[in-house]
Formats: sequence, C-alpha cells, structure tokens
Amino acid sequence: MIDESAGVAYRIEDLAHHSGATVRTIRAYQDRGLLPRPERRGRANVYSTAHLARLRQIADLLDRGYTLASIKELLEAWDAGRGLGGVLGLVAEIDGPWTDEEAVRISRAELDERFGGDPDDAAVADAVELGVLERIPGQEDMFLVPSPQELAVAAELYEAGVPLSAISGHLRELRGQVEHIASRFLEFTTEHVFARYLGEHPPTDTDAAEAAELVRRLRPLARQTVDAELARAMRLFAHRQLRRHLGAEQPPAGAEETRTVSVPATTMAAVEGLVGAEQASEFIALAAEREVRARTLDALAANHVQAANIDEPA
Repeated sequence: MIDESAGVAYRIEDLAHHSGATVRTIRAYQDRGLLPRPERRGRANVYSTAHLARLRQIADLLDRGYTLASIKELLEAWDAGRGLGGVLGLVAEIDGPWTDEEAVRISRAELDERFGGDPDDAAVADAVELGVLERIPGQEDMFLVPSPQELAVAAELYEAGVPLSAISGHLRELRGQVEHIASRFLEFTTEHVFARYLGEHPPTDTDAAEAAELVRRLRPLARQTVDAELARAMRLFAHRQLRRHLGAEQPPAGAEETRTVSVPATTMAAVEGLVGAEQASEFIALAAEREVRARTLDALAANHVQAANIDEPA
C-alpha cells in the first residue's frame, strides 16, 4: 500500500488482497470497461478507494446473479444517470479505515525477535487466524500488520510474562464482546440516523453524499464512547481488585482501612440476588454506612431534645 497524503493508494497486488479479486481478474475488468484504469504516478500504477469500492460492488452484483455484461450496463446507467459515483463514494466511506492506524510490514525474523527470539509457528498461525498478521502472497517470510498497536500490546503482555496462548485466548474473548458492541452501535445509528436513506432503490447522489458525510461525522463516536466507558470501568474494577488482593493490612494509598466480617449465607445470597455478586460487598458496606449515619442523626436529635428540655424553665 502506498501512503499518499491525498488518500489511500493501492498497488494492484494490495488492491487484489483487500478486494478478494485476483490480479488477473482486476486487469480483465479494466479491459472490459468495468473498472477505471489506474492513475499513473511515476513508474507505478496506483488505485484508489473508489476502485476498491467498485470491485466490491461488482462482487456483490455477481453474488446476486448478474452477468458481467448486465453489470457493465448497470454501472454505465448509474454513471450516466443516477450517478454511481455518489453510491461508490458512500460505499468507499463505509469501507474506508475506521482508525488512524496504517498497516505496516514485518519480517518473520523481526517478529521472532519481538517475541523472545524463539520461533513459534503455532503462535504465528494463531495470529494469522485472528487477523493480527496477514500473509503476503509470494513472500513467505513477510507479514502485513493491519494494527501495529494491537501487535505492540501483545508484545508488551508477552514481555510482562503472559503466554502467547493466553494472549490469543483473551483476544478471541475480547473480540466477541467488542463485535457485539459494534453491532449494537450500528443498529442504533441505522435505526435513528440512516433509516431514511435505506430504500429499495439506490440513493440519489445528493442522498449518498449526505449519508457519506454522516458516516464521517459518526465514525469516531463509537470509539470515543467505548474509550470513556472502558476508562470508567477500569477505574472501578481496578480499585476493587486492588482492595481485594491487598486486603486490610495494605490498603491503597488514600483508601480507608477495611476489616473482614462474617455475613450469613442467606443474607449474602439475598443481596447478590438484588444487586449481583460483583456489587454485593459494596452494597453491604453502603447499607451499613447509611445505618450508622441514620443512628448518628437520631442520637444528635435526641441529644438536642434532651438539652432543650433541660434548658426549658420549669
């Protein structure tokens, strides 16, 4: 992939990798007029996200049973009439990167060095299956890293003593939960934002351009929301974990000293049924604190009444 300030530019091999089409198929589409010719930059032919979007559009139409001849007519009609450019622009916006990260390449030797220096074919296969690494056709000892940040996190965890198998297992579990969050966010925005653009027919250029602008605006919101909520949850659970593991003898800096008390199993079960097991201890502590405060207030009130009675003349 070529890094261009004007946008993402692909070599034909990269375009083939991202689209799922072969290099031969891409060239055949160009010869038949289904795909625009690449732009010439110096000695290289480069393709844009619009080329990638059109390849995906062609693949989608083929899956629906259209022939290449009918697809060409359809694309030409859209280009001349309703304007496939707007539709492709929207598709390109949706299919575009949802992160500022740029993919990098890494050699097998560099990879082994980052993870202890000992080759681990099973771990590499695991990383490829998870998409942390992508094989590059024709280059057995080179990999594409879609998210350098994700690989860096794995390297830090490994250096801290976490086995690679445990890292892979954690990523699988985390990915399932994050994909659920992403799905719910898309359902939410589709229902409340994009529903008006979804009809039986392709949107007009105006509608497509408006929808593409909304995608650009809403793109960072999911990540910002998750970042904020993750920070809140980490702060909450890290504090609880710290108190649980350090115990009353070594309270966290600034934290109150804690003591262990016995609670009847039936009472504990009732509390857990009410607020959940994770929050049961906190609930009991807050309930006890509220009771202490209530009794303190009662005592202060009683003392005040008693003092008033004493001061009142007979």
